[in-house]
Amino acid sequence: MELVAFLETLWLARIPILKGLGVTVSISLLAILAGTVLGIGVGLALTYGKGPVRWLVRGYTDFIRGTPVLVLVLASYYVLGTVGIDLGPFQAGVLALAVFCSSHVGEIVRGALQSIPNGQTEAAKAIGLTFPQTFAYVLGPQALRQVLPAWVNTAAEMVKASTLLSIIGVAELLLRTQELISRTFMSLEFYLFAGFLYFVINYGIERFGKYVERKTSIPS
Repeated sequence: MELVAFLETLWLARIPILKGLGVTVSISLLAILAGTVLGIGVGLALTYGKGPVRWLVRGYTDFIRGTPVLVLVLASYYVLGTVGIDLGPFQAGVLALAVFCSSHVGEIVRGALQSIPNGQTEAAKAIGLTFPQTFAYVLGPQALRQVLPAWVNTAAEMVKASTLLSIIGVAELLLRTQELISRTFMSLEFYLFAGFLYFVINYGIERFGKYVERKTSIPS
């Protein structure tokens, strides 16, 4: 009977849950994409940047990696507002997660690029390739194979970190779930269901990573 009651309540609450799920997926996707693009730039700067640029990017990376995500979320929403940069909860949440993601992706990219022998870069220069061409045709494809496993873990962490955005009023999946629990008092059932939905999202990210990994693997 309890299961039937929960399923009936879940059906009645399907719209808020779907909206919350959509917000979670949107924020996670935007943060992962923006963080990955910025992280590639960070990784390149850490690996090939000259003196001051490398030090500046290293300071950025170490500071962000050492700062809790919750602090970044609160700073993006409240601190930026005090200096005239007014962001809504959604935009502030995406910014905080993207910045955090970029610091981790930057380190992942740096490690992958540094593992590639310098001789390959020198060979690319010898045949007249520019650095962008060298990265696109020589370094990037090799680094991608090493980056993927760690990138999948980082992407999954961004999905889990999106739950922190409820504290600034982002109506993502966790906040919608808590609102439903406050009305129905079915805490265990709804938290388990929310956990299942987060699992589905992260499982999808994992399968996508495996798919790209297969496509970029070297045939034996």
